[in-house]
Amino acid sequence: MVICYLGIGANLGNRRKNIEEAIKKIKELKQTKVLKVSRLIQTKPVGGPSGQPDFLNAALKIQTRITPLNLLKELKTIEKELGRVKTVRNGPRTIDLDILFYGNKIIQSKVLTVPHPRMFAREFVLKPLAEVI
Repeated sequence: MVICYLGIGANLGNRRKNIEEAIKKIKELKQTKVLKVSRLIQTKPVGGPSGQPDFLNAALKIQTRITPLNLLKELKTIEKELGRVKTVRNGPRTIDLDILFYGNKIIQSKVLTVPHPRMFAREFVLKPLAEVI
């Protein structure tokens, strides 16, 4: 099993409920166990269109046997089930799930980059992540 860290955020709808539902669905993934969940923090949007609502953000520490690309696929499915619709880059969303770290792997592909390329510049990722590491 591999230790992974996920970032989670929402700024549309019932943000807290969306995050709780996403965590529940991640707990239901086969061969995956949620080990630790950070507190929720509220942050201003970074990038994207102006006038967006504030985000709630958190981080998860999980253990999984799912491969990185399949984990990404599972997370995208959860996003879709929770009503995420891609509009503009960094736009508002019901849920956002990102793989921050996947064990000690470095992955650079068209669909997945790990470690997450912008996380070190984003306090809304680093603060919750520090709670679960």
